[in-house]
Order: sequence, then C-alpha cells, then structure tokens
Amino acid sequence: MSHKYDPATAVQRLEQFGEFGGVNPSITDSATYTFLHEKTMLDTFHGETEGCFLYSRHWNPTNKYLAEALAAMEGTDSAWVTGSGMGAITTALLQLVNTGDHIITSVTTYGGTYAFLANYLKKFKIDVTFVNISDLDSVRKAIRPNTKIIYTESMTNPMLQISDIPELAGIARSANVKLVVDNTFTPMVLSPARLGADIVVYSMTKFINGKNDAVAGAICASAEFINDISNVNDGTAMLLGPVLDPLRSSNILKNLATLHIRMQKHGENAMYLAKKFRQIGLKFNYPGLPEHQDHELFNSMMNDGFGYSGMIAIDLETSERATRLMEMMQERGVGYHAVSLGYFKTLFSNSGRSTSSEVPEEIQKEMGLSQGLIRFSVGLDHDIEKTFKIIESCLKDLSFI
Repeated sequence: MSHKYDPATAVQRLEQFGEFGGVNPSITDSATYTFLHEKTMLDTFHGETEGCFLYSRHWNPTNKYLAEALAAMEGTDSAWVTGSGMGAITTALLQLVNTGDHIITSVTTYGGTYAFLANYLKKFKIDVTFVNISDLDSVRKAIRPNTKIIYTESMTNPMLQISDIPELAGIARSANVKLVVDNTFTPMVLSPARLGADIVVYSMTKFINGKNDAVAGAICASAEFINDISNVNDGTAMLLGPVLDPLRSSNILKNLATLHIRMQKHGENAMYLAKKFRQIGLKFNYPGLPEHQDHELFNSMMNDGFGYSGMIAIDLETSERATRLMEMMQERGVGYHAVSLGYFKTLFSNSGRSTSSEVPEEIQKEMGLSQGLIRFSVGLDHDIEKTFKIIESCLKDLSFI
C-alpha cells in the first residue's frame, strides 16, 4: 500500500449529518442514555450491541463523530478522543504494558511525555530506555525480551528530528512490539499509520484544533485496540476516564475541516521565514530546507501538498539572549511569548526552561538542546514579509545579527 495519502479528502468525503438533517452533526451532551429494554442495556454492557450508547465516559455520539473523522484522516480503522494530549499518550502506553515491561523511546520528546516515561512509570516497575531515535542501531540494541513498545514523535519536540517511521516499524514488527507515534507536529503532513505505526497519538490542542481554546487528545489505531481501551472491564480509557467533553469535540470536528488549509499556510510561512533566516545568518533548524539532516527522509514519507509544518527551532545559544529576543518580539507584535503551538498567531518559548524543563539539564546537553533554543511555531500571518522585517529589526536592535 502506498504511504502517499490524501488525508484532507478523506475527511472532506465523510457524510455526518445531524439528527434533523443538520449539515453539522448534532451535539449529544447527555452523560447517560436510556434503554427501553433491560436486555439491550445488559448486552451493551457486554459490548454486544451496535449503535447503543451506555455512558459518556465510555462513548458519546458527538465524540464518535470526531473519532470517525480522525480515523479517516489517519487511515486507521478507528479512533478515540481524550481530554488532553497527555491523556491520549498515557492511555495508549498503559494499555500496552504491565509491571516489569520495557519501553524504548526517543530521548528528544515533549517534556510531559519524558516525565511520564522517566518518572511516573517507575512506580509500576516499568523500565524505559532513552535512545537517539535517529540511530536505528541503538534502537535495535535496546530491545529486550520484555520490550513492549517503541515510542517516538514523527517530528521530535523541540529538536525537530524526523523519525524514520517505516524503518522503526520494521524493527518493531521483527521484535513483536508495538510502534506508537506522536504526530502532533505533523498532522496531514505525515500519516504514521500508513507508514507502519501501530498507534498514532495527538495533542489536538495544537494544529488539529488550531484555536488554543481547548485541551484535547486523540488515539488512532485498529478497531481491536480502540475496543480494548474502551472495554468496561479492563480498558484503560474507560477505567481512568480521560474523556473529552462533547461540546469541545463538536468544535474540534468543525475545525478539522480546515486543517489542510491551515497546515499549508503554516508550512508556507515557515518556509519563507526559514529562507530569510538563512539569508541573514541566523542559527536555526527547519526540516523543510535541504541542509536539514533529515530533509530527504522527510520527503520520502510526507504526503503531497501540506508543506513541512510550521515549526522552526531558533538557537540563540544562551537563555538570556533568547529571553531578550522573545520579549522584544512580543512587544513589537510578532506573536505571543507562550507555550503550546499550532495556533493562528505565532507562539515562541525557550524550550529548555519551559516545555522541556522536565528533562534534566545534563540530558538536555546530551541531546544537544541549547539553552538558547526558541521553539518557534509560525502562525497564519497574511503578511509574513512584514513579520520577518519585525523579527530582523529585533535581532539588529539586540546586535544578534
């Protein structure tokens, strides 16, 4: 099967109508559902009925509409939506491991994920090996008899490495372990499930929703895995309860319909800035340019027409320099000095002291995370040329170029 996919058309072709013929699906804000017959309720408890809803921590019709659209986008059988990206990550991982198991993961990963893997899982005696995910030999060597998962991000946070998903999938298959991929930075740009990943997770807070008005997550996988996590007896999602509110779910579903347009614009603006940064001699990292070490790998995996995402890593070498630039950029209207990403306005933060602060300083140094690295999430600016001129003036006024 070709991995080149058209996720936008897959979403656009869905026909999801409201119960009265509304062009938007109806919002079901009921927590519980009535049954005319006791037998139907009992059968639903045992997972033996189709189209019946029991309790919204288990399934909600509005959440199911969003899950169907996400599964179409990813090319998976099914999906499940959660109240946060961390809810999606922890649910997927905890479903796959037991006490005494082992996980292999990229050392370059979102700080919250790092903290969960390095610190929280210790209470269950689950061992985690952190590797350079680009060094495939180190991944192979890390596999043990009790390894259950290889976990990575398609584009790593905040170093912007590109994971070789087909190769990692091959390693996982040969060792009979699951490959779980966080695709938060590259929705529609990459389709990890079609590249061989078993499970794809998202923070929908970011690009997918795009409005920074909701915290949400998603798990896209086989129907069997989604049934397992939502099983009333031992499903991690059902029993830990990281459910998404249906009102938020409805909003995200509508925003999903414009994701392809937004990803194109994020990518177009980021490419413009990256080329300008190169011209003025600014130290930065952007996978869309040929000099990035993973550029050709990215090209080999990406879907056509959605750009290279909107993330740039700018390296000013010290946190003091980074702070001065970020404060000046906010003062002059470039965007917001704030964590998160994928917003319609540009967002920037000093990763080592914010979104990656859970990673110990010595590990940050090992992975090459500069104290002055600014994670720069490029917005949907209509006049990106003007935005660049403001950034350039900030750099000049600070004598950084």
